[in-house]
Amino acid sequence: MYIFKSGFVTSRTCTLALLVLLLGAGGCVSGKTTPQPELQPVVEAEACPVPEAEQQAPLNEAEEVVELEVPPADDNQPLTEEEEQALLTQLDIDIEMDEDDRRVVESYIKYFTHRARGSFERYLERAEIYLPAARDVFRSKGLPEELVYLAFVESGFNPNAYSRAGAAGVWQFMPFTGRKYGLRYDWWIDERRDPYKSAEAASNYLSWLYGEFGDWYLALAAYNAGEGKIGRAIKGTGAESFFELTSKNHKLSRRKQLRRETQHYVPKFIAIVKIMRNLEELGFKPLRMDCAPELESLEVKGGTDLLALAEASGMKWDDFRKYNTAFLRYVSPPDAKSTVYITPAAKDKAVAFLSKAESRPYAGWVDYKVRNGDSWYRISRKYGVPIAVLKKVNRKTSNMLRPGQRLMIPRSGNAKPIPESFQATRAIAKKRGSYVVSSGDTLYDIARSHNTSVATLKRANSLRGNTLRPGQKLYIPGDSKVTAVNTSKSDKARKATVYKVRSGDSLWAIARKFNVTHNDLMQWNNLSRRSIIRPGDKLTVYVE
Repeated sequence: MYIFKSGFVTSRTCTLALLVLLLGAGGCVSGKTTPQPELQPVVEAEACPVPEAEQQAPLNEAEEVVELEVPPADDNQPLTEEEEQALLTQLDIDIEMDEDDRRVVESYIKYFTHRARGSFERYLERAEIYLPAARDVFRSKGLPEELVYLAFVESGFNPNAYSRAGAAGVWQFMPFTGRKYGLRYDWWIDERRDPYKSAEAASNYLSWLYGEFGDWYLALAAYNAGEGKIGRAIKGTGAESFFELTSKNHKLSRRKQLRRETQHYVPKFIAIVKIMRNLEELGFKPLRMDCAPELESLEVKGGTDLLALAEASGMKWDDFRKYNTAFLRYVSPPDAKSTVYITPAAKDKAVAFLSKAESRPYAGWVDYKVRNGDSWYRISRKYGVPIAVLKKVNRKTSNMLRPGQRLMIPRSGNAKPIPESFQATRAIAKKRGSYVVSSGDTLYDIARSHNTSVATLKRANSLRGNTLRPGQKLYIPGDSKVTAVNTSKSDKARKATVYKVRSGDSLWAIARKFNVTHNDLMQWNNLSRRSIIRPGDKLTVYVE
């Protein structure tokens, strides 16, 4: 694409006549000098970057593990003129450096402008999305604006980043510190990965650290190593500034010495600020401050179905996830309100959806520990939650369950309490109960041995599920005395035998061993075709 600027075209430029005519700029007159527009390329504005989504990763896994880069110590390449000018740039938070300190800063400037230039360009793209909001927060707190560049050091402005030590998000909060500054972190949500809430928390934490140490660079070191570590190091050396502290680091015991990462933390920050002050001179694209997405924040109640919210709002799930990186599940934490970010175009539809009861199908949950013999089918029947929902909420695709594994079982937010008449029936059944449940009993076993149905037993005892507890009393309608499960009722009756599963067993093999059908064996033990049996499990088998 081209535009025109005023200039002159001679007879030798007739080859451009056609293009000039098409653009309404006149013709070419041979032998004369005629004022004509000069063709100049137009540099179109590049599209703004979009927030990154986790590439095919489960919601509760990070996209990237970040570590503090350390440039090679043997880089003797001299600085270019532009890099030298960047090194000499004065900062708002200035500090005196000796030659050794200056060399470390210089090495980081060379590192990010050469070897790690590609990484730094990615940092800049992400900064265009998240830096404007963070800058506004830091300004509102009265903090030096340069401090916002600390997010380059921490994560490269990546909300999905985790460190090997367990820090997370743009501002790399550890769990304890994050919770201390209002960022929730549990099975449901990790607000350290919320770029907006974490920026607020980081500004508060940095303000507090400055109040403790009275020096911004010591505060930054404490942000990396912890205030306790820096406080003890200062006490052990008597240092009053960061670079004095690093110069006396050798005087500390090995346990109290600052790690190399912390010693390089402030020089890296200084180098990045100097680069940011000289982006175009160093060949980087200028940072665009108009690329931050326009979002609306909404408060949602506990147990909100986020997938349904995104769909009802007209947003693709992937887009919703890009703006809401804190959520680790498809459901918001059931026990508290949460913040979601949506586009302005989606706000009205979202508000309408959130006003409906069906927006919160999972307003409570049960922390369930998987036991021997459990299957998705059995847990689904027990709690009345579809298998697909159980797997979705727990981010599972396999049919395998391990004893001791913990699952979160969503409960219906619209579930009604048990009616009083239902409770009364249960109380009467308990009082009149004539059968005491033994270990291994099932409703099917008991109903069959007493010539009744499972449905009749459940109605008579006000049972809502199929789970029985050893020692529980059941009322058997029409029974005048206790009848054991293994008592023969007729010539065709069978005796109940408990079989302990061994290594290598399968349902087919056990059925053949006792000369019963595979379907009967599954029915007697409330199993499905997908159920898994393990050594040590006990199965009830009815034999002749």
